[in-house]
Amino acid sequence: MYATRTTQLIVGIFAILGIIALAILSLSLGKLTLLPKPGYTLYASFDNISGLKTGDQVQLAGVQVGKIVQIELKDQRARVAMRVDDGVPIDKDAIASIKTSGIIGDKYVSIALGPSDRVLKDGDTIRQTESAFVLEDAIGQLINNSGSGGDSAKDKSSNSEKDRKPGKSEK
Repeated sequence: MYATRTTQLIVGIFAILGIIALAILSLSLGKLTLLPKPGYTLYASFDNISGLKTGDQVQLAGVQVGKIVQIELKDQRARVAMRVDDGVPIDKDAIASIKTSGIIGDKYVSIALGPSDRVLKDGDTIRQTESAFVLEDAIGQLINNSGSGGDSAKDKSSNSEKDRKPGKSEK
C-alpha cells in the first residue's frame, strides 16, 4: 500500500508550510528582521556600557526609535553604533544615556533631545553621554562607606588625646 501522488503532494506542501511557519516564528522570537527599517547610524562613546549588547533598544521619550547594531572598544572607551529609524531627528546637543528597564532588567540607550536646531546625519556622533549605572558598584561603595564609620570614631578619639596639654594629669 503505497501513497498516491496526490497524497505525497499534500504531505510535501504541509511540510514546506510547517518549515516556513517555524522560520517566521524563529525570526519573530529572535527579534530579527530580514529587511531592516530604513534609517541612519549614529555613534556615541561611553566610559561604561555594563550589560548593553547589540540588538538592544534605542529609545526617545520612552518610544523605541532604533537599536544597537555594533559595540567596539575605541580609545579605551566603548563606542556604540545605533541604527535610528528614518524620520526621527536627533539634534547635535542630544544626550545619550544607558538606562535599565526595571531594577535588574535589560539595558537600553535613552536619548534626550537638546535645544540645538542642527540635526545629526548618518555617521555623526552624539557628544554628550552618560554611562551605565552599575548597581553592584553602588552597593560596594555603600558597604565600604558604612564600614569606615568605625575608623572615623577612632580618629576623633585620638585627636582629642592630642588636644590635651602636656603636663596636666587627669583624674
